[in-house]
Amino acid sequence: MLTCSVDDDDSSGWKYQWFRRTTNSSEEIFTGNGTRDQNSTISITKGGVYWCRGVRGDSFTEDSNIVSLHKIVSNRAVVTLQPNWNQIFSGETITLSGDYRCKGRKKRMQTSITEWSDAFNLRVYDNKPKPVLTVSPLWLSPGASVTLNCEVENPNAGWSFYWYKAVPKLSGSSYSFELLPDSSNGTAHGSHVTHGQTHTTGYVCRAGRGDKVYYTQYSEPKFVWSGGFHSSASLTVSPDRGQHFSSDSVSLSCEGNSTEWRVRKFTQEDPLLDYSDRGAMTGATSTIQGLQEGNTVYWCESGSGEFSNAVNITAHIILESPVHPVTEGDSVTLSCKLKTVRLVSNVFFYQNDKLIQNDTRGELNIAAVSKSDEGFYKCKYSRKESQQSWLTVKSSGSSSLVPVFTGLLVGIVAITLLLLMCHFTKAKDACCDGLVQHPFLSS
Repeated sequence: MLTCSVDDDDSSGWKYQWFRRTTNSSEEIFTGNGTRDQNSTISITKGGVYWCRGVRGDSFTEDSNIVSLHKIVSNRAVVTLQPNWNQIFSGETITLSGDYRCKGRKKRMQTSITEWSDAFNLRVYDNKPKPVLTVSPLWLSPGASVTLNCEVENPNAGWSFYWYKAVPKLSGSSYSFELLPDSSNGTAHGSHVTHGQTHTTGYVCRAGRGDKVYYTQYSEPKFVWSGGFHSSASLTVSPDRGQHFSSDSVSLSCEGNSTEWRVRKFTQEDPLLDYSDRGAMTGATSTIQGLQEGNTVYWCESGSGEFSNAVNITAHIILESPVHPVTEGDSVTLSCKLKTVRLVSNVFFYQNDKLIQNDTRGELNIAAVSKSDEGFYKCKYSRKESQQSWLTVKSSGSSSLVPVFTGLLVGIVAITLLLLMCHFTKAKDACCDGLVQHPFLSS
């Protein structure tokens, strides 16, 4: 509704003319003809620019102020977000936050307009998201595949995932990250499988999205531990066992192709710590007095970026087994121990989670170990279970032939020297004649 009035002491007798203008039409006039206040109020059914003036007899007022009205059409606008991400982070293409809505109008009819759309709430987060990485398995059998899973909030919101290997940096107790070769373009899913890993390795991940890639933070590093030794970095333990009690005194020594080392430890309560809190160490040998209760994993990291084998130290029932590789054909004995007491009966032994001995014996004896005996071992006693320990079996090779070959070579060299001495001195004594005529030599 529009109302027109004249501000006059004597307002009687006024009639009103109405005017409307649109982009496609000329002025349209509504002339009042009737009694007092005729057409002072009119109903509007079309959009446009309206104004009015008063008429009394031959007198006209000035034109009123103009009023622009838009006709509301029946359809309604809808706000859509492209890409359809309900979370936007500072630094991405969209950097505003709040409630958004829209309306539309025809290009050639500026006065025809839709209703407002429903409001759309867009939130912008200042802090970059940080993904969470999990790895499986935690302990590696040599050559097995490793599955990495990278989780980020709203994983279907356009994210690609990037996978990295952690490389130790002894300065600052941190790591640098090397992109895995098959991860340069990212993966569409938050899962990745690596093959052929043989040693302890650390991994991290992050996610990215958009044409100008926006990256999340790096995840915390996660480790896949191996008990296998390699020459560039190794951890030796004294006493020579894969598992220990919290009351034990244990020495850890880092050896390999580096002069700087640090010892790392992992527990559920403190996921990643320098054992000594001293950073890099030269000639690293550390003695642990009073081990932490529960399960703790120790390993060495070198200044040249290498990881050693890992050792699990537990404060519960333990499996006594060799830490170092054993040679094919050697005898091996595994036993189960509870604190200071060696269990002598009713102990169950498992290889790779398969029960292999469940009689009354307290030890597992392997008379002549072979490659088929390599694997993870654990023991159970009265509902208590040890941690797994990896038993490495190395090939005996041709070492048994070495003494025979060495003895034969020495004999041949000695006889050859005697023959040469006889030849050059032309000695005709019985000794030389005997040597020359010896059936073994003449043949």
